[in-house]
Amino acid sequence: MSTLLNLKNLQAEKEYFIGIDSDGCVFDSMEPKHKECFCPAFINNFNLQCVSKYAREVWDFVNLYSQDRGCNRFHAVIKAMEFLRRRPEVQKRGAEIMDVSALKEWTQRESKLGNPALEAEIDKTDDVVLKVVLQWSLDVNEAVEKIIRGIPPFPLFRESLCKMQEKADVIVVSQTPTEALVREWAHLGIDKLVRFIAGQELGTKAEHLESATKGKYPADKILMIGDAPGDLKAALSVGVLFYPIVPGSEDESWQRFHDEALNKFFDMSYKGMYQEKLLEEFKKSLPDKASWQ
Repeated sequence: MSTLLNLKNLQAEKEYFIGIDSDGCVFDSMEPKHKECFCPAFINNFNLQCVSKYAREVWDFVNLYSQDRGCNRFHAVIKAMEFLRRRPEVQKRGAEIMDVSALKEWTQRESKLGNPALEAEIDKTDDVVLKVVLQWSLDVNEAVEKIIRGIPPFPLFRESLCKMQEKADVIVVSQTPTEALVREWAHLGIDKLVRFIAGQELGTKAEHLESATKGKYPADKILMIGDAPGDLKAALSVGVLFYPIVPGSEDESWQRFHDEALNKFFDMSYKGMYQEKLLEEFKKSLPDKASWQ
């Protein structure tokens, strides 16, 4: 299995570097994964059947339609629980919302937020809540493997990837479990077109980017491509460029990248006014508040 040390030891072979998110960025898989895999397991494992309507609204808002889109699954549980606890409709129904403070405390000191790290924490603490969270996460993985299939990349992604390869070292930067990433990319034969696939077990996206690029490429020759505010935050935190795949306009985003943005990145005219215009459009695509707030 690939490790963070492998990523740090990855040597530059091209002049430029590009990191690409996967779910919602390369594959149109965010909706089916969350609506058919994550959320049903969320309701089942956390005993939210009595408020399932509101649990679904909250889960979809956090993971698909808000500034938290694309966040790590364990952060999503914390945020969803906080929303549910504050909703008057949930309070009126007397629903018991599980206290996930143990999960929140763990996420605040652990960056490699995947099942292996959670299992290690449970071995140390034997925490009941963390056991529920782990079972939910395992159920999600099982559902994804069973249900999510036949989802191709967005139009022009494959062609764009081939163009990227001409001048850039390309890796996958994601908070999806590595096993699922490898399976999804290998199924379509595009795993061979990237140098490395980094999933949640190797840390945050910012850690992926820093490990892969530090001391190897100039900052203005490093680009992160993503569909979520967290992807932009990761890029900004390590001082590199960002290209947004705008939720709801993914086809148009890849068309623009293929026809225009990648060339600007390679000829060093991407940074500045061009990128700022794209980021302004991106920031307007996801709301800060839910419809019920």
